[in-house]
Amino acid sequence: MPEPLKFSFPCMGDYNMPIGGLVNLLFPGAEILPPPPMTRKTAELGSRNSPDYVCSPFKYNMGNYIEALERGANVLLQTGMGCRYGYYGEVQEQILRDMGYSFEFICLSRSKAQPNRVFQTCKRLNPKLTLPTFFHALLITVLRIQMMDRLDYMLRERIGFEAEPGSFERAKAGLLEELSQKRTVGALCRTFFKYRRCYCGLPLQRPERPLRVGIVGELYTVMEPFSNFYLEKQLAKEGISVSRKMNVTFLLFGKHDRIELRRSKGYLNYAVGANGLDSVCQCLEYAKKGYDGILHIKSFGCTPELNAQPAIMNISRNFGVPIVHLSFDTQTSETGLQTRIEAFADMIKMKKDSAYEKPRQPRCGHRVHFYKRRFD
Repeated sequence: MPEPLKFSFPCMGDYNMPIGGLVNLLFPGAEILPPPPMTRKTAELGSRNSPDYVCSPFKYNMGNYIEALERGANVLLQTGMGCRYGYYGEVQEQILRDMGYSFEFICLSRSKAQPNRVFQTCKRLNPKLTLPTFFHALLITVLRIQMMDRLDYMLRERIGFEAEPGSFERAKAGLLEELSQKRTVGALCRTFFKYRRCYCGLPLQRPERPLRVGIVGELYTVMEPFSNFYLEKQLAKEGISVSRKMNVTFLLFGKHDRIELRRSKGYLNYAVGANGLDSVCQCLEYAKKGYDGILHIKSFGCTPELNAQPAIMNISRNFGVPIVHLSFDTQTSETGLQTRIEAFADMIKMKKDSAYEKPRQPRCGHRVHFYKRRFD
């Protein structure tokens, strides 16, 4: 057992806060080394030490691990669930050991993610850990994640129309800071309602018919903004209301394959792995709600999302909703992506404007002529 314990974990959006908080609750005496902000150096480190054709989440995680180990971390965390990513933990651990690093690797793969086994692993690293403390830490972490996700959903819909630039970002920074300090259910709930009122009270310059875009796709590339070149911020700059349901709360409590198969009947008859079914079901929901466009995001070579793509294209054709498929890798060009997003925003804006400017034909033309003659 390494002493003293120095924990680190990969980046994934703002979830560094609840993950670090969980470690702090389970291992009070341990040092937490959050991963440094993602940069091109992170991507290059990960790509250099990863198999050539592995997906980009693997490479980004490898870069995070190498940077953390160089800073002195000796315990690494990995969730490792879902698609092939469920097997990446063992590969990443072996690569890092072959590079000469010494560390403890905790991987919550499919076979190890049961609460009793997780507790035993944590107990081995912290012999003083008790079962009530363990479940209290899990409860506080889940509540933090749920509150973050609910308020982030509000933020994505509103931030593109903020009257004062940066107002939502400042409010979000305050939210994350306060949530990280609260350790009781009551304090967390009070913080949540405080910031919900704050989000609702921020002044907006919202048009009467704002453009609405839904985002679906592979979970890591959707939730880690560096891996998609901060796509949601680019859409907000174009004055677009963004909706994204893929988050950790959805993965924990909202993912029900049987229900989604019934909802996506006619497009998919069986699950295609990982989040492929979720992408199809969410696309169908956005199309039925009349969204102006949908962005389907995935890492390059992601098999479940490739399996879902034909069904998504059928939804686009049947509902007449524009859907753009975006693949990301460590070599993706940010300039090329920005050009595509600007073109996409212009296209859905023109489509919406033409729909509202098109003259409506009267159902009964003879009645119009009758009244016209009468009042002439």
